[in-house]
Amino acid sequence: MIGFAMCGSFCTFSSVFPQLEVLSSHYEILPIMSPAAYRIDTRFGTAESWIKRMEQVTGHRVLHTLAEVEPIGPKKLLDALIVAPCTGNTLAKLANGISDTSVTLAVKAHLRNARPVVIAVSSNDALAVNFRNLGALSAMRHFWFVPYRQDDALGKPTSLVADMEQIFPTLQDALEGHQVQPILSGR
Repeated sequence: MIGFAMCGSFCTFSSVFPQLEVLSSHYEILPIMSPAAYRIDTRFGTAESWIKRMEQVTGHRVLHTLAEVEPIGPKKLLDALIVAPCTGNTLAKLANGISDTSVTLAVKAHLRNARPVVIAVSSNDALAVNFRNLGALSAMRHFWFVPYRQDDALGKPTSLVADMEQIFPTLQDALEGHQVQPILSGR
């Protein structure tokens, strides 16, 4: 089973869901949402509509509380865990060992089994204050990154977004123990 955790980079949800559909045709998916993704309505859609879509695609109820995700580790529920999109806030918490949300606790619980965590970064400050967190996670065992690029180099020079179409090949490579290349996307 593959865990699929979504954080609140709402502008990327429309590019993440087609990849979730691809994954669900190959794997059983356990859906997880951060508190923001689970509760906040935005101009990109309502929380209720995203939850409903995630549950329809995966066939499972979305986990969104600390108590729901804690058993991931002790029960060895997942072969891999994908965080897509992974916000700068979540990136920082993961790099600093903070596990106070459903997504960060799911990652912590999953890592106790030394299995892959695939990160699809989407952050306006990934090349600024969060750059050190990106680097820290890149150097840690069991973290693999979906290739990423600047999404608007002139308008948002510190922003990075993963090439969501590369989630599946990144997962496949991570399950084999190596990083998909190139990690810097030119798309």
